[in-house]
Amino acid sequence: MQIRCPVCRKITTWEENPSRPFCSERCKLIDLGAWASEDYRIEGDEKASEKKEGSHESQ
Repeated sequence: MQIRCPVCRKITTWEENPSRPFCSERCKLIDLGAWASEDYRIEGDEKASEKKEGSHESQ
């Protein structure tokens, strides 16, 4: 099965690809870096996360 790398859009195979769904380890690390630098975000309730962070400080 052929898939398109979500980072560089290059066509690669799914089978026997240790970096899937990426085409290479490089694209895999680029994606991880984007998550780490908060370029990607999942929408959520900010008030809930603020409450959670505040509870750690009071302990």
